[in-house]
Amino acid sequence: MTHGVEIGSAVLGVDPDTPRLLLPLALVLMRLNRLMVMLGMFALLIASAVLTYSVVSRYVMKSSTDWQDEAAVFCLVGATFLCSSFVQALRGHVGIEAVAGLLPNSLNRLRLLLVDLLSCLFCSFFAWKSWTLFHEAWVEHQTTSSSWAPPLSIPYGLMAAGMTLLSLQLLIQLSARINAMLGQTSRVAS
Repeated sequence: MTHGVEIGSAVLGVDPDTPRLLLPLALVLMRLNRLMVMLGMFALLIASAVLTYSVVSRYVMKSSTDWQDEAAVFCLVGATFLCSSFVQALRGHVGIEAVAGLLPNSLNRLRLLLVDLLSCLFCSFFAWKSWTLFHEAWVEHQTTSSSWAPPLSIPYGLMAAGMTLLSLQLLIQLSARINAMLGQTSRVAS
């Protein structure tokens, strides 16, 4: 019985079962995921510096801090959503594997296919709704309610871009799983 994926042993690459038609997209997405992780790490560093400054300026120097919380939240939203595709590429999202040990291999493969399909559909819907939120915030020039008032199109755009990348990653993984089940592998190593 497994208790999840060990990320330390996972390797980022293109699944050899990926259809030939999607190989260029899979390679571009793999490189883009690496870039997003670098940006995510940078965003987390900025968020931690901003929050540290906020604590010091608020409690030591007794000065007002109204922009720091929003800046840190924007960085955290960007890091979370933009890096989700990288985590999915490693199959590192939280999964409950209690049923996997109870099912025969054929039913377990079907279960995994169904999970990938439903995840892809949900994330695609989420991405679409995120793009509509981004568009609405952009067109209506919506801002936060603070005195700093940064545009809401920033977090909505980060969320939409991240969910789009995640949906593409799920689509590639779903197509690779279908290919593997049908026995039509491309067997191209990355």
